[in-house]
Amino acid sequence: MNVEDILAKLVSFPVLGGESNLKIIYWIKNYIEAFGVETILVPNKEETKASLHCRIGPAIDGGVILSGHTDVVPVEGQDWHTDPFTLVKKDGKLFARGSADMKGFIACCLATLPTLSKAHLKKPIYFAFSYDEEIGCLAAPELIEHIKKSYIENATYAIIGEPSLLEPVIGKKGVCYVQTEVNGSAGHSSGIHKEISAIHESTRLIIWLENKMKQLSLATQDHRFEPPHSTLHVGQIHGGVATNIVAEYTRFEWDVRVIPKDDIQTIFNDFFAFCKEREQEVRKLFPNFKITNTLLHPPVPALDTKETDGIVALTQKISGRNTWRTVSYAAEAGQFHEAGYQSIICGPGSIEQAHRANEFTTQEQLDKCVVMLEKLVEEFSV
Repeated sequence: MNVEDILAKLVSFPVLGGESNLKIIYWIKNYIEAFGVETILVPNKEETKASLHCRIGPAIDGGVILSGHTDVVPVEGQDWHTDPFTLVKKDGKLFARGSADMKGFIACCLATLPTLSKAHLKKPIYFAFSYDEEIGCLAAPELIEHIKKSYIENATYAIIGEPSLLEPVIGKKGVCYVQTEVNGSAGHSSGIHKEISAIHESTRLIIWLENKMKQLSLATQDHRFEPPHSTLHVGQIHGGVATNIVAEYTRFEWDVRVIPKDDIQTIFNDFFAFCKEREQEVRKLFPNFKITNTLLHPPVPALDTKETDGIVALTQKISGRNTWRTVSYAAEAGQFHEAGYQSIICGPGSIEQAHRANEFTTQEQLDKCVVMLEKLVEEFSV
């Protein structure tokens, strides 16, 4: 199978973040094992999902992990002109959900297997394919831990194939999504002076978040990023039942995205402390007032690879791109970096196509990525 055929198969599995990925992961498993490579699955507790990893080459330190995720974002409500789960080729573009983000990279990895399995590698190359990346990079920590326990040797590098037009990406922001719930008291709106409006209190919290972002933008900047500071953003808010009823309950969801110099937990600690202060103040009037904060996933760390790290020179050499850049979107690269691997993002397709209707990658990008990975095989061969 060539890379286009493999991609066509991969995108035919409509695995959204949070859903079972067993069909696609078992297809990948069977494909890899047909080349005589042993694979290892890392299932979730319910055994409804699984990550996969494998090693090709000798059990020697210094190898590289090629990482990708098998899930995609929803297509509901988007204006697709073709079936999003059928690969459609037109004018050199390959349309399908996941074609860019990021089944294109997985397809390129699998397309190199005929070359890779026959190579005389002096250092190993690993595949590591996860689930639930799109809802908070949930599976990567367990996958990384399992890789460390499964092999006696230690890989040095990790290339995460998120779409970057094959330009090396050495930095990304850390991210976490939070849900904040506010419980006040219901009553007639004419008696607002006697009640505690959950909407009004939520507004105070949201203004705090906005002011915190302004403080961070003045205190710490990293001009490799756009914007060059950490951000706080409220994306959803729900509350109230009628205009003339004081809202008893409000829920809003927000995200924090930090540059490597800032710390997510420090921001959380400051916000949670403000919430506690507000609770103590309001409870003097209404003892049942409550603010509840829930992290919707563990914080995903930032990526801050040094320009002088070996992974940068290696990726620039095999990609033919002597540049580097940074991005603001989330990816598992920060988790591999935090685990001790020199990590970088470099994959086919453009992030500008990700998560939107009529997502596509190009045949040219796939072909160039296959060439890049074949050059990696050459670099790691005797």
